[in-house]
Amino acid sequence: MSNFRTERDTMGEMQVPADALYGASTARAIENFPIANEPVPAAVIHAFGYLKAACAQANLDLGKLDPQRAAAIIDASNEVAAGKQDAHFPVDVYQTGSGTSTNMNANEVIANLANEKLGLGVGAKGQEGAVHPNDHVNMGQSSNDTFPTAMHIAAACRLADDLIPAMTRLADALDEKASQWDSIVKIGRTHLMDATPIRVGQVFSGYAAQARYAATRANRALQRTLENLPIGGTAVGTGINTHPEFADRVCQALSAKLGNTFQEAANHPEAQAAKDSFVAAHSELKTIAVSLSKIANDIRHLGSGPRCGIFEFSLPATQPGSSIMPGKVNPVMCESVMQVACRVIGNDATVTTAALGGIGSLFELNVAMPVMIDAFLESVKLLSAAANVFVDKLVTDLEVNEQRCRELIDQSLMMVTSLAPVVGYEQSATLAKDAFKTGKTIRQLCLDRKVLAADKLDALLDPDSMTRPSA
Repeated sequence: MSNFRTERDTMGEMQVPADALYGASTARAIENFPIANEPVPAAVIHAFGYLKAACAQANLDLGKLDPQRAAAIIDASNEVAAGKQDAHFPVDVYQTGSGTSTNMNANEVIANLANEKLGLGVGAKGQEGAVHPNDHVNMGQSSNDTFPTAMHIAAACRLADDLIPAMTRLADALDEKASQWDSIVKIGRTHLMDATPIRVGQVFSGYAAQARYAATRANRALQRTLENLPIGGTAVGTGINTHPEFADRVCQALSAKLGNTFQEAANHPEAQAAKDSFVAAHSELKTIAVSLSKIANDIRHLGSGPRCGIFEFSLPATQPGSSIMPGKVNPVMCESVMQVACRVIGNDATVTTAALGGIGSLFELNVAMPVMIDAFLESVKLLSAAANVFVDKLVTDLEVNEQRCRELIDQSLMMVTSLAPVVGYEQSATLAKDAFKTGKTIRQLCLDRKVLAADKLDALLDPDSMTRPSA
């Protein structure tokens, strides 16, 4: 047992690894929750670091915490926020639904770090002048308001730093392709069937708009996470054992540190009992996933072939596509993005279910918060990475097969659409059917039947003019 030390919490003694910065409560949680063997996401732990530093600063300013302890807690919390102590946060995602185990994990690690800085050493919480995990690090707080507040902080940081830039970058890359290819005309398709022509630039302007809207949606999700912070509500939203100014001061400190404007909940019982803001925020992520899937799937189909498909686009070859068919290259980057969409849509169900009354949200507290933030942050991570990889591995080197686009336009029966205002809908339909039966193009059939003069026919069947509105 020389590799362990004895720590105590209110339930008794626990053996803790000698080099661990956590204490008895964390050790008990490790023992109780060997479920996924996956710790709470590091972003949440870092958020706890930011939060505990802000709480210590607020308690110092309010005269509740002495300067020596406050300084040690703030320094220790900043180490946690910087990711320097991630190894000391092993508690499983599938733990107590309020996140109490992770809050106590943070309290114990920060207290032990602070006591080391004070020259008292690990496990010194009972000594005179020492920092206690509950009395000092957790002063004016409860797991019931700190864990959901850390959720907001973690989500806001990852949305601002990862997802919004990734969606903006994707939109810029697609916009660049839209400009580059605006003079190239291809056949449009509706219901998977031939339709009237459309410029490739117009197609990609649509994709770029989807990505731009995705960035807007990510911004909306960010705003949901910046507002309605539960901190200050303590146990059930009443604010017992905390100063009336505490929450506002914490939000100010967080805003100054992180560069976003965090806002105290307008109604603390609602902020702790319900997680509607997270459901709304993740619904934006689900919509982003749907958008990315549409873009990826379109490009995948338009690049099908190379000889027996549409093949209007040449997708970059990133890896061999088959272990049995030599030379085969598959649209793997598109497939990766589409799988991410599947996962994010599934995560949306997790977040929604975790917030349902009677499952997660019940009376004065939601008790499914760890799995909710785990799913939320996974969605942000996957969408951000997928968008960046899609730009790097597909969009940048994507090419248009102009000759193929021209061939398909010439063969399309729906070129007849531009003749309808001149010769009428019914005659145009007859021309389309006869062209299909004879294997001729619309142009050839009209010339053979002398439907219109050649110059008039050339003007009406000009593919580029068909993509631009006219009087």
